Amino acid sequence: MNSKNLMDRPAHRIASILAVSALALGLAACGKTEEPTVGQRLDSAVEKTEQAAADARVKAESAMQSAETKMEQGAANAEATAKDAANTAKGAIDDATITAQVNAGLAKDPDLSALKINVDTVNGKVTLNGPAPSTVARDRAETIAKSVTGVTSVNNQLVVTAS
Repeated sequence: MNSKNLMDRPAHRIASILAVSALALGLAACGKTEEPTVGQRLDSAVEKTEQAAADARVKAESAMQSAETKMEQGAANAEATAKDAANTAKGAIDDATITAQVNAGLAKDPDLSALKINVDTVNGKVTLNGPAPSTVARDRAETIAKSVTGVTSVNNQLVVTAS
C-alpha cells in the first residue's frame, strides 16, 4: 500500500483530523491555571486585609474630619449665641442703670419728686411721665435725664400741675 493512497481515503483523512484535534485540545488543557498554593493564598489574604485596613483608615479619617468640622461649627454657634445673650443682658443692665441714674438726679432736685415721676428706659430712650410743679421744673427734669450717660433721647411727658 502506498501512503499516498491512504490519505486519499476519506476515513483516514477524518481520523487524521480527529487525531490532530485531540492533540490540540490536549495542549490547550495544559494551559489551565494551577490552583494557588498555600503561600499564594496567604499572600492574597494579607493583601486583602491590608486593603481593608487602608479603606477603614480613610473612612475613619473622613469621619474624624467631619466630626471636627461639626464641633467647630457648634462652638462658633455657641460663641455667637453667648455674645448675643451678653449684649442683650448688657442692654438691659444699661437701661436699668440709666433709669436709676435719672431717678437719682431727679431726687436731688428740690422741686422734683422722684417718687411721683415715672422714668422708663428702653434702648437708651428715656420717657418721663407724671406731674411737674412748673414748666421750669419740667424742662429741668428733661435736662437731668439728657445729662445721664447712655441716654439717646428723652420723651418728656411730664404734665405741669398747679400745687
